[in-house]
Amino acid sequence: MEPHSSQRIIISLILSMTLLPTPGSSSGPCTFPAIFNFGDSNSDTGGLSAAFGQAPAPNGETFFHTQAGRYSDGRLIIDFIAESFGLPHLSAYLDSVGSNFSHGANFATAGSTIRRQNTTIFQGGASPISLDVQLVQFSDFRRRSQILNKQGIFDKLLPKEDYFSKALYTFDIGQNDLTAGYKLNLTMEQVKAYVPDVLHQYSDAVKRVYDLGGRTFWIHNTAPAGCLPYVLDRFLTSAAQLDRYGCGSPFNDVARYFNKRLKDVVIQLRKQLPLANITYVDVYSVKYTLITQAKKLGFMLPLRACCGHGGKYNFNNALRCGGKITVNGKEVLIANSCRNPSVRVNWDGIHFTEAANKWIFEQIANGSFSNPPIPLEMACQRMDQ
Repeated sequence: MEPHSSQRIIISLILSMTLLPTPGSSSGPCTFPAIFNFGDSNSDTGGLSAAFGQAPAPNGETFFHTQAGRYSDGRLIIDFIAESFGLPHLSAYLDSVGSNFSHGANFATAGSTIRRQNTTIFQGGASPISLDVQLVQFSDFRRRSQILNKQGIFDKLLPKEDYFSKALYTFDIGQNDLTAGYKLNLTMEQVKAYVPDVLHQYSDAVKRVYDLGGRTFWIHNTAPAGCLPYVLDRFLTSAAQLDRYGCGSPFNDVARYFNKRLKDVVIQLRKQLPLANITYVDVYSVKYTLITQAKKLGFMLPLRACCGHGGKYNFNNALRCGGKITVNGKEVLIANSCRNPSVRVNWDGIHFTEAANKWIFEQIANGSFSNPPIPLEMACQRMDQ
């Protein structure tokens, strides 16, 4: 839940009194020349769209006023992160049209998982660009961009060599690893049983980036999946399994288990990677607060998709946001946007609206939900923990 004012004051005191930079480090705000992102649809700025076709309209309608490769009406959290440092929105690594990688690259694709899935995107919806593939892409990007820079080719479109060690590395992935188990009708305990293996691969990924020069990591935990219309509609949940806000408690319990273990992994990584600055960000609590306190925060209908068609949650897996049907030989858009996305939390049953993403970013940027509790602008600083 969202901390009360007294808690925020305590956090500020902790920041000023106990979380002091180690000797020899600068205490000023970070200046990241680039951002490299790894993740799934929560931070995909066009990867899956470049590979399999654009996220259909009305996706992108609010900010971009056209399709923009994002599964939202506008900007994602990663877009607000980039803007906060005065950087352009990240181009998707897979997008060859109009991309500029001088200030970083986005390797995330919608449907990505940490572990490879034994299915195709057409069968189960999982992207073939799992985290290990994203790492291969990053390694290749890093190597080839420096070769081209030395040759003076595309040097204005690629990052400088020292950007890789000075960059911010963001991770937002894991949700699809959990829902993959639900699609296979696994029990909650069976899903929990493979979480350690998933997180072992997650840990290896962070270590790989570190070996390639990455030093500052901003790692989001996973969201309360039990509050997503997609999960509530697709996976049977009895009334007894719903909490007082209408969220599926078993699914949220698994997400919290994943997050607890992820936090443990981050603590171990800090010991194993002595030159790294690793921030664990509790987006679960922020998103759960937004969903369960929506009315108080100026939002409405948090468990109902803004863009969709039919049912209790305005979600139909066979006719998702942008879905069309043929009437008298003509395609007609059926799964359209709601009238005012700016007051809605959920965009399409799975993802958040731009307004929700902006609110979430504003809560996490000041460090109130981070471990250690440092603001995003100080993430590069080595802190005594």
